[in-house]
Amino acid sequence: MRFWKWIDGLEGGLASVGAGLCLFAMMMITVISVIGRYWLNADLIPGAYNLIERVAFPLMVFWAVPLAHREGTFPRFDIIPQKLSPRANAAVSAFVLAVEIAIFVVIMWYVTRFALNAFTSGRQMQIGTNFWPLWPVVIMIPLAFFLMLLEMFRLFWEAIRQIRNPAAAATEQKEASYDNI
Repeated sequence: MRFWKWIDGLEGGLASVGAGLCLFAMMMITVISVIGRYWLNADLIPGAYNLIERVAFPLMVFWAVPLAHREGTFPRFDIIPQKLSPRANAAVSAFVLAVEIAIFVVIMWYVTRFALNAFTSGRQMQIGTNFWPLWPVVIMIPLAFFLMLLEMFRLFWEAIRQIRNPAAAATEQKEASYDNI
């Protein structure tokens, strides 16, 4: 329980603080660029578009995705099982989660390889006329997928427990939901 509360706090912090600051930075960069371009006839932030496109937006997305997945706003394949009995629902959910986990493990593998390659090769991105290292942005992608996989494994474990004993799993789930209130 304590571990999941810590993970929830980490995801919440990444989403609210990290993604919120990225959104705020995107707005400020846009406003400053527009003011500079149309009122002062000057480029106040060289490479503003690149900064938004290659830094702020990807960070905002990948910091928000794990929390969106945990809260259920990330697309999931759980519409059909809701019409079934609790045991059949759990079995279908476990199967779907197993497929999702397999897909996300493969994606995680390739994304992690890409991030490590970007770090070891010193890959850079052009922002205006300068070059910035790519790895601080890219390293957040495996982190986001890792947090999503943790949640998927937790949901998979709950589905397996519900297949084994639907009544006990439902009781524990109700108690856990009361703890969150």
